Amino acid sequence: MANILILIVIGVAAGILSGLFGVGGGIIIVPALVFFVGMSQHTAQGTSLGLMLLPIGILAAMNYFRSGNLDVKAGLIIAVAFIVGGYVGSKIALGIEDATLKRIFGIMLLVVSIRLIFFSK
Repeated sequence: MANILILIVIGVAAGILSGLFGVGGGIIIVPALVFFVGMSQHTAQGTSLGLMLLPIGILAAMNYFRSGNLDVKAGLIIAVAFIVGGYVGSKIALGIEDATLKRIFGIMLLVVSIRLIFFSK
């Protein structure tokens, strides 16, 4: 149950950030699945592609699925939560000044980069 809650939080957060900044999969979902769910990098990437299966990565996701590196259940849970988060994030972003939004986005990218470079296992 706790794992499902974490997956929902990841989906909502990725959806909000997608609505705010136009990002989600590689920048948010993959690191979150690695750090908070404990997935391998391959499984996190496969799961991220799986949740975006139809619009973007169906062929790549099929390869990850065939190799056992796609968690279908996690991908579906995150996808549903992502829809809600995307709506909320876009509403928030529309109320933020452009320059401020750019600065917030830059800080987010910096934090994720530092975390991946210095604190990944």
